[in-house]
Amino acid sequence: MSLARSTAAVATALGFGCLLAAPALAQTTVTRSETAAPGKSVRLAIVPNLKKDCSAGPMPEIRVSGAPKNGSLITKAGKIKTPASYRCPNKEASVQAIFYQSKDGFTGADEVTVDVKDADGNVQTQNIRITVDGAKKDVPAKDAGKSGTDL
Repeated sequence: MSLARSTAAVATALGFGCLLAAPALAQTTVTRSETAAPGKSVRLAIVPNLKKDCSAGPMPEIRVSGAPKNGSLITKAGKIKTPASYRCPNKEASVQAIFYQSKDGFTGADEVTVDVKDADGNVQTQNIRITVDGAKKDVPAKDAGKSGTDL
């Protein structure tokens, strides 16, 4: 693959809330925000094992490079069917996901940094700023899949 072609690759947003692809042979950094209720789990990222051409590749890797100060992280592996809006729609895929849960009673700001290596070998650093809000009671329907630890 030529350098010009590899640097022309564009980050692709996955329909369920995380950025996946990064320029080939380069590492990109993305900063984004999430909101969580105190003591409740929220999904921060979910990464399928699908390559750019939608074929199955190696399992993606999520490495924590900056742990939260006021909570904990868990990673889970599983299988899902990609949403119709994803670049590889309605495709069964193995995934890696990472979830955050604040300490009981904590409200305020927390931050996590993870390095995500996708099935094509591209690495993206995600700096995720988390607002833990005690007033957050119900999860909006559009975000219901992001709460808890279900994939």
